[in-house]
Amino acid sequence: MAVNPGDAEADELPSVLWGLDPVFSAYSRLYITDILQMKESRQVPGVYFYKTHPIFKVDVLGTVVYKREREDFYCYGVDDSTGVINCLCWKYEKCNDQGASAKCKDPGGSSRGFNIEDELKRLKEAEQKSTVLEIGDLLRVRGTVKTSRDAREISATSFYKVNDPVMAVQISRMLEMPQLYRKCYDQPFKPGDDLGGTEHMKLSRSVLTLKEFFLEKEVARFRPYDVEFLLHPLIQSSSAEQESDQPGTSFATQIRNLLKETLSVLQDEGQIFRKIRTQDEVYNVTEQDKDLHTAIKDVLREDTKREKYAEKGCHVLHILSSVRQRYSQNLSREMLEVALTFLECNSDIISTTESHYTVL
Repeated sequence: MAVNPGDAEADELPSVLWGLDPVFSAYSRLYITDILQMKESRQVPGVYFYKTHPIFKVDVLGTVVYKREREDFYCYGVDDSTGVINCLCWKYEKCNDQGASAKCKDPGGSSRGFNIEDELKRLKEAEQKSTVLEIGDLLRVRGTVKTSRDAREISATSFYKVNDPVMAVQISRMLEMPQLYRKCYDQPFKPGDDLGGTEHMKLSRSVLTLKEFFLEKEVARFRPYDVEFLLHPLIQSSSAEQESDQPGTSFATQIRNLLKETLSVLQDEGQIFRKIRTQDEVYNVTEQDKDLHTAIKDVLREDTKREKYAEKGCHVLHILSSVRQRYSQNLSREMLEVALTFLECNSDIISTTESHYTVL
């Protein structure tokens, strides 16, 4: 279980630095007990701290243990086995009053094949069914944390019923959460002690610079010296400020260190990888590696023909194992998930659950 957030450092980071923390802009997948215990910021009401991480948006998955309905919203009590939190879920506009019913009718009849009004009506009905839950149903909620009448609750921006008959979604999340805590939430956020966040900002800009370059030039592979020149402006722009702090650090050394850190971040994110580890340091760009994409699609195309994977598709870990054997042993799960997301955005594959994929 996660460490009590009450053990966090007493002093908050200045709010001007919060945006440097990736957790701040994401829906954080925290245990409900930690959401209930987080301390509210003294600087900005509505923002809370888990250890050193500023948080105001969360993503929870749990069982509905109580339900209250009002005219405009539902109040669901969600239990993830660590605690129970109230989730305020606004009702979607219904299509069952007279005015909406008139709009949903087909003015020209439905005998001419596809009718967009009928399809929209069916979609609306399916959407409403997924947002009306009963006690015992599994609910996923994304929303903002707030405190009302001294009680912590979530104001939902999206919510839906999760169909999980064999508990695959719950097991997947149960395995994922400790990893998130260990690699992210329990790691201290330190934007920079002596430079007030300058070093962290420089690294963030460096990572963004390379990502934009890969996308714009459609770079499939590169060596470090191929992209080193892109980081020169970042060092030059701050060289005057660092002159007194790093009198013995040469320009070349600063460039080399920044590039090394940047490549490490991109590898951790799965944006780049080394297909073969040799002295010739060559990196492949995940979203531009056509051979990798072909290997993934071939695995899905072949394995989803088997009865075991025909209905649900292949789990991400099965895909990872197969692609490693077929393409490269150096592939990470983070890299594979970047590639899967890219292929899904291009309509080459489709996800059937959060962790299962099949080819179109």
